[in-house]
Amino acid sequence: MTSELDTLLDSDDATLFDVETTGAGPAGSLPLTEEMLRDAPSGDLFGLTQNAGMGWNPRELLRDQYLILSTQGGIRGEDGKPIALGYHTGHWEVGLLMRAAAEELDRLEKLPFAAYVSDPCDGRSQGTTAMMDSLAYRNDAATVLNRLIRSLPTRKGILGVATCDKGLPAMMLALASNSNLPGVIIPGGVTLPARNAEDAGKVQSSGARFAHGEIDLQYAADMGCRACGSPGGGCQFLGTAATSQVVAEAFGLTLPHAALAPSGQPIWLDLARRSAKAVVAMQQAGISLGNVLTEDSLANAMVVHAACGGSTNLLLHMPAIAFAAKLPRPSVDDWNRINRQTPRLVDVLPNGPVGHPTVQFFLAGGVPELMLHLRTLGLLKLDALTATGRPLGDVLEWWENSPRRTRLRELLQERDGIDPDDVVMSPERAKEKGLTSTVTFPVGNIAPEGSVIKSTAIDPSVVDKDGVYRKMGPARVFTAERDAIAAIKGRTDRPIVSGDIIVLMCRGPLGAGMEETYQITSALRYLDFGKHVAVVTDARFSGVSTGACIGHVGPEALADGPVGKLRDGDQIEIIVDCNELTGSLNFIGEAGAPLSPEEGARVLSEREPTVELKPDDDLPDETRLWALLQQAGGGTWGGCVYDVDAIEKIMRAGMQAK
Repeated sequence: MTSELDTLLDSDDATLFDVETTGAGPAGSLPLTEEMLRDAPSGDLFGLTQNAGMGWNPRELLRDQYLILSTQGGIRGEDGKPIALGYHTGHWEVGLLMRAAAEELDRLEKLPFAAYVSDPCDGRSQGTTAMMDSLAYRNDAATVLNRLIRSLPTRKGILGVATCDKGLPAMMLALASNSNLPGVIIPGGVTLPARNAEDAGKVQSSGARFAHGEIDLQYAADMGCRACGSPGGGCQFLGTAATSQVVAEAFGLTLPHAALAPSGQPIWLDLARRSAKAVVAMQQAGISLGNVLTEDSLANAMVVHAACGGSTNLLLHMPAIAFAAKLPRPSVDDWNRINRQTPRLVDVLPNGPVGHPTVQFFLAGGVPELMLHLRTLGLLKLDALTATGRPLGDVLEWWENSPRRTRLRELLQERDGIDPDDVVMSPERAKEKGLTSTVTFPVGNIAPEGSVIKSTAIDPSVVDKDGVYRKMGPARVFTAERDAIAAIKGRTDRPIVSGDIIVLMCRGPLGAGMEETYQITSALRYLDFGKHVAVVTDARFSGVSTGACIGHVGPEALADGPVGKLRDGDQIEIIVDCNELTGSLNFIGEAGAPLSPEEGARVLSEREPTVELKPDDDLPDETRLWALLQQAGGGTWGGCVYDVDAIEKIMRAGMQAK
């Protein structure tokens, strides 16, 4: 045998053979009673044995038990250095939050337990086959988190620690499914912007900018290395991760001013300790998650989402949270109504006009500061109960006069020279600065079931003076994201040019797991000609996406949607009224042969596709199964949920038809 093989088969270390075959076992006795032995399930008794075996003081084992769940990833040394990397900064430091919460529970004479379901990074997945697992993962993680909660039947309450795009929505789904228990979310916070560097959203466009000669290799390498100003927390922009934190707070699932705290700092750790106190107080007061997650709290979350210009991915997650909480799921009409009545009041990346990083939103007062303005507008349900055990109205009264509010807003002015009222604005100031409401739902012969565009993020220079974005242009049809990004980078015979409308089809749930396409939208945002190109797709977008990008087109191409009938060169008309939040998306004929939208609908209905419509060859079987199950539960507009009753009905009908 070779010496290399020898080192794999055994180690030259004599101490390996000092093998013990028995152990002393924990000292002391379990705090059992005769009643426990007679009446308790054997599992409860064996649980005490396991608890003692792991080293907890046996005398303390009858304390009330609380479960801390998190999305922790990687192996972080005590000195903060990586022993093994996680997938992203968002789950890298959350173990510190878990530890702070657990220590506080111990101080309160409770018995803390901890379990983990880590999460992927959507940024790391962009443009790769990993993105086909992204949205489906949310359902998987929520299922496992639920099973972990039920697998500790003696728990009295839950703390959920999570940060990012899929892990935090999954955590909210899991807590919502356990409406009989008290529970509090501890958001994982944000990473800091780095000095003299690009943010984590902009660096993701480096490849496209390099391909067009806008940056050189050294610049790309330097900016890519420096984009994260601190090692933990979600990205510095109000993408899906940050929006999920904001929405968790708006639901009342967190303590006030919890979303977007700077990861690793004392103010962030303090939140974990106070959240541990809060979940115990909820349990003692007989308050459960079912008391917090109500139709009123859902309405508040939707209003806050609109007012901060949040990620369109929450249009998938918030209906799912409502479904898990057994609340009516919001419809497109509900989203329309709330977005029309709610002005955007927050200037934060990626929306602008300035685009402040998320930590500055936090220092400006974050969610409670925004809610003060929404309270003045009469848009909030102030009787909604929060994780404090008090109604939202009481919480906002505290915030308005709190020293915390005063000092943090002063810090933003002192440290960064930023007026907090330019980050979280009054309705009057927001109007002066040209902020428009967040989301529009265009319909038309390409999207008869609807579509989504973050209209507030369209470049103002391509919006007409009346506040309407109007575009007519030729379709450039793609069925694979890699082909579309190659054309954007100019790496094909027919590169994308100003005026084109990219149509990316077969990327919805049935085709590719409804992947995010930030690789495309980020490239267009930061290329000189990009604002003159639109995107239409049955996929979805990253929360940091901007521009004239229309996603969630329904029905998707593989569900016989008209979008699958479009051809290269077809003339498409897009109209989005950014003030009234109305929009249309229509095929209006071929070059030189214009059609009305009604005529265009007829032509599309009679057409056969000219490209092969099929799922991606790399679509995993698990994602195919997810796509079919979520379609039975209401599809993307229903939150991509597993409606077991609906699935059972369809399966029974199918079996009877055999």
